[in-house]
Formats: sequence, structure tokens, C-alpha cells
Amino acid sequence: MHAAVIGLGTHLPPRLVTNGELAARFDTSDEWITSRTGIRTRHWAEPGTATGDLATEAGLRALKSAGLAPGDIDVVVLATTTPDHPCPATAPDVASRLGLGPVPAYDIAAVCSGFLYALAIGQAQIAAQQAGTVLVIGAETYSTILNPDDRTTSVIFGDGAGAVVLAAREDTDRPGALLGTHLGSDGAHKDLIRIPAGGSRYPTTAYTPEADRYFTMEGPKVFRQAVVRMGESATTLLHRIGWVAEKVDHLVGHQANARILTALAGQLDIPVERTVVNIDRVGNTSAASVPLALAHAARQGRLTPGDRILMTAFGGGLTWGSAALTWPDITPL
Repeated sequence: MHAAVIGLGTHLPPRLVTNGELAARFDTSDEWITSRTGIRTRHWAEPGTATGDLATEAGLRALKSAGLAPGDIDVVVLATTTPDHPCPATAPDVASRLGLGPVPAYDIAAVCSGFLYALAIGQAQIAAQQAGTVLVIGAETYSTILNPDDRTTSVIFGDGAGAVVLAAREDTDRPGALLGTHLGSDGAHKDLIRIPAGGSRYPTTAYTPEADRYFTMEGPKVFRQAVVRMGESATTLLHRIGWVAEKVDHLVGHQANARILTALAGQLDIPVERTVVNIDRVGNTSAASVPLALAHAARQGRLTPGDRILMTAFGGGLTWGSAALTWPDITPL
């Protein structure tokens, strides 16, 4: 059996945070933020709104997009860096709130690569005939882990959720087919993207410096790693499935930085106008980035059933991954 995308749903919290709002806080300017990141606005959850809330709404919309009832889902895989609690996982609660019944539901943590990792897991569950349908969600509330005094991270990240429904198909000829995935990691560079405190390596105590409780990133080093790793992963996948770069209709890269997306397109020799970009509107939404970008392009009317879509992402760990599919005949909700 093969996996196919049959539904897509997204959700952004209503609070819109502009560059102007952040410029006033950090004594910077809209031009400084835009020129370095490509971001103009991002959405942040209101206090009391958690990742599970965003994931539940995106999951509900994905089910409606697919035309499925809650009882039709066999497995839930939730990718997130910002779970509702360190323990338990957020996915079982999301499954319960969606009314899915006692289905397997679990979180995975691969930071910004998380959605593609979850997609690969969903594909494998279907290929092994362990599931006929899988709800794959990427959801984040990064605003809850950002240092409010750190300009370099606070202007970049946004909150949001995106979800797809995968279903078993006997062939890959129909639009929506997930044709392949490629994943990788390099823990030798784990310190480039991290939250120092809060785990078993460095438990949080009353004496933990406040800055160590927040997300940190070494931007220039991450930039270089991201372009190289995503490029290598995407190229490996193209060879694996027999695609050539010039036949890719749309490149959907992780929305980390507008300059990374441009550099990635150049490295892959894909015309930059085929790159999907929505970072200007939502910022870096980590595990939610790729499905939000897909939905954005679909709503713009850019995606036609059968179009060849190449997705790739890079995140902390370090982790990276790519996936390829032909665009399905669906309406994102």
C-alpha cells in the first residue's frame, strides 16, 4: 500500500504581531527585520492558548477537508517542539478532543523538520498496513519559549498549526500520492539550536538563569547548515524517485528565512519563482511551517492536481528531511 494526501487543514491564532510592534519593543525598525528575515508579520497565541488547542483545530479542519468522520482515523502523529506539558505527550489529548477514540497517538520532536519526520512515519504505518488513515499534525506555540529580551529570536518565530490526512492507496498514479521521503540528522551540532535548561541533562531549578530556559539559536551557522543539508536531502530524494529538478513544479522549503529559500532554490537549480513563500506573513512556525506553506499556495490558486511538489526542512538536532508528492484534488480548510 502507498500513502496519499487526501485532506489539509491549518489554524493560526488570531493575534497578529507586526514588525512595528516588535520594533518599538526592541528599538529596531521594520526595515531591519524585513531585510534580514523576509518577515513582516507573525501570529502569536494569547496567554492560555496551548499547542494542543492549535493542533486540535487544524486536525478538525483536515478531517473536514478529507471528508472523513473522526472514527475514520487510525493513528495520530503530532510533531512539535512546544508540547502542552513535558509529560504526557500532547497527541493523545488532541485525539481525544477530536473524538477519534482509543487510537494510537504520539508526539515526535524533530524541531523544524518535525512535520516531514511525522509524514515519513505516517507513510511507513500505511506501507506496513498498520493503518489505513493517519492524521499528521505539525503545531507550535513558539511565543511561549522565546526570550522576551532577545531580538534575534523574538522577531523570527510565530505560532500555528497544519495537518494533513494520509490514506492508503494501491497505486501512486493518482494525484496526492506521497512518492518518497528522506531524513537525516547530525547530533554533533546539537548546540546550534536548543533550549539549554529543562531536560534531564540540565534540570531547571530555582537557581537556573532565566536566559537558559528559553530557545537559543546561532543564526549564521544555522543558515549555512540549513542550505547545505536541505539541498543534499532534496537532491538525494529526487534521485531516489526519479525526478529531475527542472520538472519540480513547486519547491516548498521550511519557512525559516527568505534568504535561505532563495539560496536553496539556487543550489537545487529550481527557478526561484517556483518557490512557495509565506514567511512574510507567518514567520518561522517550525513544525507547522510546511503544511502552512502548502495551504497558502493552494489558496492562492498556485497548485493544480498532479503538480510535482518537493518539500524540504531543516531544524534543531540537527535534523533535516525532504518529501515529494503530486498535489491532490483537495480544498484546504
